[in-house]
Amino acid sequence: MQKPSTTWDAAMVRTWLERRLAAAKLDQAAADRRGYEAQDEYDQAAAEEWVCRALQAVDCADTQAALAQRLKELIGQDDYPATGSYDDTRFQRHVRAQLRKLAKMTKANEGFGKTLRYQ
Repeated sequence: MQKPSTTWDAAMVRTWLERRLAAAKLDQAAADRRGYEAQDEYDQAAAEEWVCRALQAVDCADTQAALAQRLKELIGQDDYPATGSYDDTRFQRHVRAQLRKLAKMTKANEGFGKTLRYQ
């Protein structure tokens, strides 16, 4: 078992975001192939992709405080514009859940070492 790091590792956070983005794309493709019954899973994967892209677009992973501030800004938004989701309300809910999960991870500075596809 890996001990949580006490220092912020920006490279590990960036790697985690890149791998989660790739995994979200694969999850979307798999859900799309399964059809109607997997629409919720598609929206969930699309939400994870949206969050990872939003955090990669600005270089906020350099410090723990910068990432926490960016997450706080995103959580404070009323709307998360995206196209291609099946249910906008469900997509918005999944984005907020993903942002809260990342905020907890950032605050505790743990979980970014888990880079496997399935978490």
